Amino acid sequence: MPDLNFQVESVGTQRFAASPHLLFQLHITESVAAGEQPASIQSVLLRCQIRIEPARRRYTATEKDQLLDLFGTPDRWGQTLRPLLWTQVSVIVPQFFGNKTIDLPVPCSYDFSLAATKYFDAVEEGAIPLCFLFSGTVFYKGSDAALQVAQISWDKEASFRLSVATWREIMELYYPNCAWLCLRKDVFDALNQYRKQHGLPTWEQTLERLLPALEPVKP
Repeated sequence: MPDLNFQVESVGTQRFAASPHLLFQLHITESVAAGEQPASIQSVLLRCQIRIEPARRRYTATEKDQLLDLFGTPDRWGQTLRPLLWTQVSVIVPQFFGNKTIDLPVPCSYDFSLAATKYFDAVEEGAIPLCFLFSGTVFYKGSDAALQVAQISWDKEASFRLSVATWREIMELYYPNCAWLCLRKDVFDALNQYRKQHGLPTWEQTLERLLPALEPVKP
């Protein structure tokens, strides 16, 4: 049965796509005992869960303030600084023998209702610690050339540090000077009604009209 191992080697920005994606370069190798030959891998249905591991980096005072919504005050971080789910992706790995390097496309959302987006936006410099957890199905030919099926072991994972600059680059490429906010439908309807009643042509002007009426946030 093939024993596959995974290593994330680099990341790049996918340009000219309909939506923002990061391309993680994933190197796959098969571990074999001395004197044995690697299996003939026909294909792999690979699934990957990607988590943010916030406890594996330091934060500036400004970043700590920005992360208040996610983790609370720093004195509570010993209990609250837990891994965050970023996303789950799947990819078909084509035929290979021994090792293979593929691109793992990861969609990037700018929806601020998601914890991962809030985290990415809060950090200003350095790198974001990620953990890739792999699972899936391997189709391979055994010594008798018959097609066989095996599952990827649940303990297969890889670590990678995503540069904050890379994340900001792709967000600026697809959403220059913009941010997405998901609202409940009844709240959106009320806001839209306010905009029309006051003859405001844009959502920015609508919110700018409402902001002065809000009470200042207490420290």
